Amino acid sequence: MVIFNLSSYDPGPFILVGIPGLEKSHVWIGIPFFIIYIVALMGNCTLLYLIAVERSLHKPMFFFLSMLAMTDLILSTAGVPKTLSIFWLRAREITFPGCLTQMFFLHYSFVLDSAILMVMAFDRYVAICSPLRYTTILTPKLIIKIVVGISFRSFCIILPDVFLLTRLPFCRTRIIPHTYCEHIGVARLACADISINIWYGFCVPIMTVISDVILIAVSYTLILRDVFRLPSRDARQKTLGTCGSHICVILMFYTPAFFSILAHRFGHNVSRTFHIMFANLYIVIPPTLNPIVYGVKTKQIRDKVILLFSTKGTE
Repeated sequence: MVIFNLSSYDPGPFILVGIPGLEKSHVWIGIPFFIIYIVALMGNCTLLYLIAVERSLHKPMFFFLSMLAMTDLILSTAGVPKTLSIFWLRAREITFPGCLTQMFFLHYSFVLDSAILMVMAFDRYVAICSPLRYTTILTPKLIIKIVVGISFRSFCIILPDVFLLTRLPFCRTRIIPHTYCEHIGVARLACADISINIWYGFCVPIMTVISDVILIAVSYTLILRDVFRLPSRDARQKTLGTCGSHICVILMFYTPAFFSILAHRFGHNVSRTFHIMFANLYIVIPPTLNPIVYGVKTKQIRDKVILLFSTKGTE
């Protein structure tokens, strides 16, 4: 993992408190976090393995799904191991470059996840509204351009957060009441004006995510328009069924994301303990549930998973 070292100024190590108010329960709280994290690793790695080895899954939809799985692994791995070390080992110190690195990968994977969900909505739009042109529109060349484009966009959106933090002097406390480093939480420890950090850290990512949500809504509006033009009810249900897993993942991703962002910015009456607990669940629950949802609701993946484990069971 790349460690950011953008300035000769190093304020020294920061202290991650964990979940304020629940310090005595950290050991027990770490157990479900560890179990959920292991499930997330196993689920996403199984998904990646199946998509890699099964030629029948070498399609744009599953390529984007594999990218979502890799991004989910980055999201959970950037936060959970350090959280567990705080809970179980009391390893609360984190260096300033380490803090910047963790913050970058957490925020980057969040913005990239949103972009991938938007691209997957476009994929479903093409598959349902222009099925005969699906392979001619989503060519390997276009898919590579899309992947490079959304990855570069996410990088450019989040990288300024790092520079905005390195310009700040930290002459007061370096105690972060959280389990991981996030931009605004670290910026609030500075003894300088952080207006730019607050507005950039809040407005740019949220506007980016909102634009993704709008494009997803447009895609599904066009999909529904075409679906309800189908003559039979069975055809409508079958077509909508192909979107079921994607819609579930969208709801699991955006609902808690918007709640967490808005609560952090405006929820002054929300207790810090609740907010931090929710923020921690957010980096493990979607990565855990995404492969389960696709495994249950997508027939191609479900069949391959059953075949994989039934074959291992008979060996």
